[in-house]
Amino acid sequence: MLIYIHGFNSSPASSKAGWLQRELERRGRGADFCAPALPHSPAAAAALLEKLVRAHRDACLVGSSLGGYYATWLAEKFALRAVLVNPAVRPYELLAGEVGRQKNFHTGEEYDFTAEHIAELRALEVESITPARYLLMVETGDEVLDYRHAVERYRGARQLVIAGGDHSFSDFADYLAAVCEFCGIAA
Repeated sequence: MLIYIHGFNSSPASSKAGWLQRELERRGRGADFCAPALPHSPAAAAALLEKLVRAHRDACLVGSSLGGYYATWLAEKFALRAVLVNPAVRPYELLAGEVGRQKNFHTGEEYDFTAEHIAELRALEVESITPARYLLMVETGDEVLDYRHAVERYRGARQLVIAGGDHSFSDFADYLAAVCEFCGIAA
């Protein structure tokens, strides 16, 4: 099972989720793809993801941005492998300035992002990582996150550092083979 974990104000309708789903379908493994719509509350998102992982103990995770933070928490808690795409390293710091009214990019749903949500994010912090569990994919042109924070945080992990690009990792489709290989999904 490959579980795609979307980022802040995103959804399973993201382009990366779509590319992954189509790639798994092309490989005859479409039934092994899951991209849950995460609740806005980090605690509720963590509970949903934990339930999903408990049902699929052989899962490999692909987390984008805030989804990379969630994937790290899950990978360490359940000894899973995870592909991290421009991951948020300390989202409780990054998103502290976003407290207030928010709008999902894909669904248009509006909600209040609160100080309690920031505390819930901090509670998911993983003190140390097991580098062998991760494939880090970052682009140096990420306009939202400083890619160097992820390179440092995941030191010792397999890393693909791509010059240029952006936070959405718009060239993600070019790296589907590397993602599938890391997750053990045969061509």
